[in-house]
Amino acid sequence: MQIGLICPYSLTLPGGVQGQVLGLARMLRASGHPTRVLGPCDGPPPDAGVTPLGDSLPTAANGSMAPIAPDVPCALRTIRALRDEDFDILHLHEPLAPGPTATALFLSASPMVGTFHAAGGSLAYDLLNWPVRRLSRRLDRSFAVSDDAAAMASHSLGGRYEVLFNGVEVQRSRQVTPWPTEGPTIFFIGRHEPRKGLAVLLDAMLHLPADVRLWVAGDGPETGDLRARTAGDARISWLGRISDEERTERIRGADVFCAPSLRGESFGVVLLEGMACETPVVASDIPGYARVTQRGNDALLVPPGDARALGAAIDKVLRNPDLADRLVVSGRARAEQFSMRRLADRYLEAYAEVVAERTAARIG
Repeated sequence: MQIGLICPYSLTLPGGVQGQVLGLARMLRASGHPTRVLGPCDGPPPDAGVTPLGDSLPTAANGSMAPIAPDVPCALRTIRALRDEDFDILHLHEPLAPGPTATALFLSASPMVGTFHAAGGSLAYDLLNWPVRRLSRRLDRSFAVSDDAAAMASHSLGGRYEVLFNGVEVQRSRQVTPWPTEGPTIFFIGRHEPRKGLAVLLDAMLHLPADVRLWVAGDGPETGDLRARTAGDARISWLGRISDEERTERIRGADVFCAPSLRGESFGVVLLEGMACETPVVASDIPGYARVTQRGNDALLVPPGDARALGAAIDKVLRNPDLADRLVVSGRARAEQFSMRRLADRYLEAYAEVVAERTAARIG
């Protein structure tokens, strides 16, 4: 089966949707199905199976900045790629996001499934309710990565959605060499914006011993202010944007993987990545994270925005090897339940069903 995955977000920039698309493509190829990923790229494509569709344009969305490509050149490149590739099925991630997914949804005659990732409401869906609803009906099958994402899509668009949680590449995560450390180390990665909670983690460092180190990966609108605020603190290393390989190596090497997000996380795949890397996780007690961690059994959860509680939880893990080991064992088992292999297998079943339904309808 020739499969095309389309992502509306720049594949060369870090992001949850991008990671899911690229990881799913790797697993589908490993299953013997030729798979190409189409999406914007701000630089060289991240792997040989990617067809770049041009640069992205940062756009405000869901309290963040989404690197999408809603321009005409991207649309033309998408049309050309769809014409050149003989896809048996297209899988659109965030099908109604401006850019290549919406272009494909509007123009392609191929069988199509869509996965909705966003939660928390969409102004675009609300303002463009009628045309958006009509366009979404072109999907042969609709999925959502969480109950919250399904509820948002259903409220705005109608229809039915099968919830398929995001996956993690468990085996790939455990094959990398841990990044070396120079003492107890915390790792944070994410966009430096208010909802990701980095400011809270930096405040939590004030409540941690002097030998504790913090690796901060990523960048964003708050980077300059936060770096200025912590200037002179040699415990904090500002890494900027890092590759996926280094990301995994640093998660593996860290003593604690911290996700202090305040809101807007429909599914805590980032926590599962930490668990897959066999690193204890400390995170905010927000709905998307609480569901992943089974009431906190696989990670320590603290009230969002509480720097003192966050620092105390991190310190507890660092000081208590038995607790850290328990979190690792439980987290490893939890990550296995969300393996990318299982996710790919279910999508392959859906692809086959949709293609068979289209074929039967054409013959009939």
